[in-house]
Amino acid sequence: MRQAGRYLPEYQAVRKRAGGFLPMIDDPPTAAEITLQPVRRFDVDAAILFSDILVPLRAMGLELRVDDGRGPWFPRPLTGPTDIRALRLAAPAESMPEVGQALRLVRAGLPPGKALIGFAGAPFTLASYAIEGGSSPSHSKLRRLMYREPALYAELMDKLATVVGWHLQYQVECGADAVVLFDTWAGALTREDYLQHVVPWSRKALQPVSGLAPRLAFVRDGSHLLDDVVSLGVEGVALDWRTDIADAFARHGGRVALQGNLDPAALLASPEEVARRTRALLDAVGGRPGHVLALGHGVLKETDPECVAAFVQCAKERAPAGTAR
Repeated sequence: MRQAGRYLPEYQAVRKRAGGFLPMIDDPPTAAEITLQPVRRFDVDAAILFSDILVPLRAMGLELRVDDGRGPWFPRPLTGPTDIRALRLAAPAESMPEVGQALRLVRAGLPPGKALIGFAGAPFTLASYAIEGGSSPSHSKLRRLMYREPALYAELMDKLATVVGWHLQYQVECGADAVVLFDTWAGALTREDYLQHVVPWSRKALQPVSGLAPRLAFVRDGSHLLDDVVSLGVEGVALDWRTDIADAFARHGGRVALQGNLDPAALLASPEEVARRTRALLDAVGGRPGHVLALGHGVLKETDPECVAAFVQCAKERAPAGTAR
């Protein structure tokens, strides 16, 4: 999951110089530097591109703002058919070239044997931000559109899936070894709604990368949707910290790789407790193949870097040589 961020003093120093979040992701050398910081500090096996899931919405014509204390938001969200039909089908090389440039810089700066992971927001999550204007606990505006105007909802989702698919493919072309489709908000849905209103467009977004690179899917708070996320046809599924990983392996081990899934809040404990919980997680997996050890979401800003180091060190001590951590 997200590696770089406010818990790292070196990140804070770069952010202070850059003047904010968007200037950092918009400047390829800065984004590359931040991407490489956790690799240098912790010697993790892969770098995760420093960017944002909402970059494609900005490329499609929506003004994106990121404010401290509020997070990302859109001053003029989509309000009807005219707005939806005005969204541009944005070719990434033209509308998001900074992403490709950052990936190439990271690839050039990565030590041998380290992988590079790209990502994109899933169509449903992007639709929620675009319709609601920001984070929403209920996604009520989007769900009203989904239920009452299915044709317009499908038009929006089809546009988003097209651009997200292009975005993922572009990242692979620019050096990403694998990509993750993040569906932060789809876990709020029932299984019926997920199957009907999300799965078709997630599959469409993932299709352009089929055969080019491993694809992982992540649905936050999506334990009840695990079977359906696996059925997307991806090579791996990232599990949030509320999913029982032993059960996930019993149901799907051998069919897909499983990534996860230590609770990020566990890293607020002592390094010794972090190591204990990491060992317990690995014991639950039991050495079964196809496991990528990771947190169940991003590192919390209050985390002591020493606890991240304890997590990585425990992985190195327990993992067989040549396996991913």
